[in-house]
Amino acid sequence: METTTDQTAAEDARTEGAATEEAAPGDGTTKDAATEDASGTGADADADAGTDAEAAGPSGVGQGAGAVVSVALGIVSLTGTWTGTVAAARETLVGQLRTSSTASVSQQIKEVYGDAWHTTALWAGLFALVALVTAAVVLVRPAFGAPGRPQAPWIRSVAWAGVALGVIGLLLAVLKYSDALLGLPPAS
Repeated sequence: METTTDQTAAEDARTEGAATEEAAPGDGTTKDAATEDASGTGADADADAGTDAEAAGPSGVGQGAGAVVSVALGIVSLTGTWTGTVAAARETLVGQLRTSSTASVSQQIKEVYGDAWHTTALWAGLFALVALVTAAVVLVRPAFGAPGRPQAPWIRSVAWAGVALGVIGLLLAVLKYSDALLGLPPAS
């Protein structure tokens, strides 16, 4: 019985020795996850994969910013701008200086208020046009970008909102400029 116990102990010692040789970090045949993380090769591989993903193509940040800018410009075209307000005030002042006291009432209304109204409409139309062009560029950009890299759905949605606001702003500006919308009152 003693020989059986000695044989079993010897086999156990050989099995333990083989297990420690397999897990030895310098061996190169097998490594476990703890050994990889301790040596840093697992972390380096993850960092390299992140760098490769970044180098593969643009992240879409510029397109997203362009879409948001187009919406902001569309809103500005609908609500008015500081530039449009200042230009309208200047046009009012110029109209007051140009008209004499002997001018007709319709001439005074046109020079003092009509030109200012048209200037405001012109600035609103300019901002609407820039919003429309910016949104269109964002929507067309993937056709000229990295193939196989789709545009994020939120970018397309925001860009289409910019197109809608730009079209509405441009339409309202044209209607205001042509006096079809809120035209000048008659002088009589």
